[in-house]
Amino acid sequence: MGKILAVTLVIVAIVSAVPIVMHTWPPPEDISTHGYAIDKQMDETMLEAGFSFLAAQLLLALFIWQYAGRQKQDKLKTFPGGAKGLVIAALVLVGSEILALGVIGQKAWANVYFAPPDKDAMTIQAQAGQFAFYFRYPGADGKFGGMHPDKIDEGNQNFFGLDPENDVDSRDDIVAAELAIPANRQINLMLHSKDVGHSFYVRELRIQQDFVPGLDLAVHFTATKPGRYEIVCTQLCGLGHYNMKAYLSVLFQEEFEKWLKERAGQ
Repeated sequence: MGKILAVTLVIVAIVSAVPIVMHTWPPPEDISTHGYAIDKQMDETMLEAGFSFLAAQLLLALFIWQYAGRQKQDKLKTFPGGAKGLVIAALVLVGSEILALGVIGQKAWANVYFAPPDKDAMTIQAQAGQFAFYFRYPGADGKFGGMHPDKIDEGNQNFFGLDPENDVDSRDDIVAAELAIPANRQINLMLHSKDVGHSFYVRELRIQQDFVPGLDLAVHFTATKPGRYEIVCTQLCGLGHYNMKAYLSVLFQEEFEKWLKERAGQ
């Protein structure tokens, strides 16, 4: 039975690697300027992790095959250095693997999270709350009005808690349930949660960023292909989590200006 298990383990390991090697499930289309670096890093990670997985399974199958027929009276063999040496070797191997992936991927990560946005980037605020996304654009004055949590009133569609009666800057702010942006212009998205943890995920943008209650976070990106893409929350945020989504519309500049004027007139 032991040798049958070893053969089965080898077959399962090899079969499980076939869809990855053959790219049976390719990633969705990349529509961002940074997506190539993310995809390249993912390919390198999958290659390294896949090689390590196969090597570990084949080694395990070899041990099972070799010791499957061991009798009780047979002398036990120990790993050189004993259990301590084995643990140290595992720590060094896994640590080196993680360090290498970090060094290789730091550039792709830094371009998204550590590099500041361009000076001419368009700033848009995104608010997540159970169970919807809302987006706010500055009006003609280019300024956002202040947010007042005590004035948030979803019944009156005051999702950001604006006070237009006393705050001039908020009077021309544009609020929408859809994120519309111009193509080929960098967007600086400011993320705010009004209740629990949520997440902003657009697979075609290769962007996934959590909303953290009490913190205002930012992520910047440039979309390159006009179209309509789904925004989903990937953090379990309550019973309505499954239905928490919105849409990203990437528009040509003229279409975006028209969209903005239409929303401003509502």
